[in-house]
Amino acid sequence: MKRASRKAGGFDPAGLILPALILIVWFAATTWGGMPAYKLPSPQKLLCVLVDFDTGQLGITPYSGTLWGHLLHSLKRVASGFGLAAVFGLILGFLSGGIPLVRRLVDPLIHLARTIPGIGWLPVAIVWFGIGEGNTLFLIALASFFPIYMNTAHGTSQVPEVTLRAGQMLGAKGFSLFRTVILPAAFPDVAVGLRLGLGVAWAYLVLGEVTGVTEGLGAVMTDGRMLGHVDIVLATMIVIACAGKLTDLLLLAVCRAVSPQMRKGGNKS
Repeated sequence: MKRASRKAGGFDPAGLILPALILIVWFAATTWGGMPAYKLPSPQKLLCVLVDFDTGQLGITPYSGTLWGHLLHSLKRVASGFGLAAVFGLILGFLSGGIPLVRRLVDPLIHLARTIPGIGWLPVAIVWFGIGEGNTLFLIALASFFPIYMNTAHGTSQVPEVTLRAGQMLGAKGFSLFRTVILPAAFPDVAVGLRLGLGVAWAYLVLGEVTGVTEGLGAVMTDGRMLGHVDIVLATMIVIACAGKLTDLLLLAVCRAVSPQMRKGGNKS
């Protein structure tokens, strides 16, 4: 039981096995396998690029010492887009999950819209918002909205009728019923939707930042590709992955802090 709990809610060393194997194969391919550096730089070269991107002490890339500035711009865009998605996704999700008429009105359109890939929204976003911040925020918010809405609606609709009646018998009604009964019962699903939405926000950040944005991790990736610096592209991908994981852990910690049910159930992580 202790081992299962540790794996569900804490660090599991088994998660390091596959990355270690990939690193070994990567090192072998670039050192002895004849893999050209312009296609795949060695791990040690990529580490130097990351250090230079951060500190600027090596001066081996066009982006020496600019990591934190670009990361800050990207974090602001992710936070803004995800925040908009959370507001609208949670409100509509709770309404749709709790009121059948709302679900019948909004569900068909939302499920139709979510099948359109992000690249399909890009031309429309550029026409509506121009090239730059506006279309980036639109793409992030739109993509993040769908998992937040769907999981919130599902969690709300699955609250047992007996639980609702018990709350009503104890005097809860209206917003009080929502706050004390519906929200706690649905929150694990809501948290899943928020975490999925945050992950999607990081993915769509790159799509938005390749269209006319001059600062941000996606812009660095685009410039690296155009300059033929695959090492810069890979280094930026690693930064995005780490930033996405850290923000996900932060969101998970917040969700567990506000939900006793999630604190007890490690399998919800």
